[in-house]
Amino acid sequence: MSDVSFDSKIAEREAGFGDYFALLKPRVMSLVVFTAFVGLLAAPNAVHPMIAFASILFIAVGGGASGALNMWWDADIDRVMKRTKNRPIPSGKVDADDALAIGLTLSAMAVIMLALAANLLAGFMLAFTIFFYVVIYSMWLKRSTPQNIVIGGAAGAFPPVIGWVVATGSMSIEPWLMFALVFMWTPPHFWALALFMRSDYDDAGVPMLTVTHGRRSTRNHILGYTVVLAILAIGTAFTSIGGPIYFLVALVLNLLFLKGAFDIWRRDEDASETDNFAVERSFFKLSLLYLFLHFGAILAEALLRPYGYGGWAWL
Repeated sequence: MSDVSFDSKIAEREAGFGDYFALLKPRVMSLVVFTAFVGLLAAPNAVHPMIAFASILFIAVGGGASGALNMWWDADIDRVMKRTKNRPIPSGKVDADDALAIGLTLSAMAVIMLALAANLLAGFMLAFTIFFYVVIYSMWLKRSTPQNIVIGGAAGAFPPVIGWVVATGSMSIEPWLMFALVFMWTPPHFWALALFMRSDYDDAGVPMLTVTHGRRSTRNHILGYTVVLAILAIGTAFTSIGGPIYFLVALVLNLLFLKGAFDIWRRDEDASETDNFAVERSFFKLSLLYLFLHFGAILAEALLRPYGYGGWAWL
């Protein structure tokens, strides 16, 4: 009887498929997959469907591997933060050594297979992206500077560049415009989160801008970055990856985003705490939709062109 009870307790602690899948940060992976897919289809070169599918799959695996390695490294602070304490490692569902092994194995597999399926430059770019996210951001920047999310945001901005390189085997200005869009979006997105989750970063000792410089400075930074982001995002409409569809989407979204950033900027802490940071939470939710719709518009421009859509030439 006691043996059965003991075995059942062991079974309860064993990680299931869902726990290992959560280790790969599926929500972050979905953004990686989508932006890489847009980068691939926005490129001027056609890619065989099987090569495209395999490439996106290996980019997704590489993104998941980065998530696993990030969770392995950050397990100590994840245990402290309310937002992350239920992740697979701090909750005890996945062993840290297993997470490290999974992350390293998937990283090597993704890089090698992408290089074989697409080209060596794409494989190198994926390897550099994993290195940047795990070593430069997670191991170095995150715990050492309030500019962590600014510089570290580059890791999340590389996937559309990788997608473009899969299709073309080379670099050009267009993928770097998509890179810049994600790069400039990342700070206001995460700083809005930090405004209403500041206690988490305080408790974990992570030098987020809200911790080192306070919420007032963070509000100023959000507004400043959003202004630059809006100029960049709307300006992209007049490049080869833009067009009237993208322009309309970017114009509406950036007016809303600028209004949200301004509303955050003019808030004081008493007002924010009274309504539980409602404005900041609303801005954060909008930021999730913001990036998806911008890249969706770039995708729409790319998909319509083979069917006679002329972009700005139609007007």
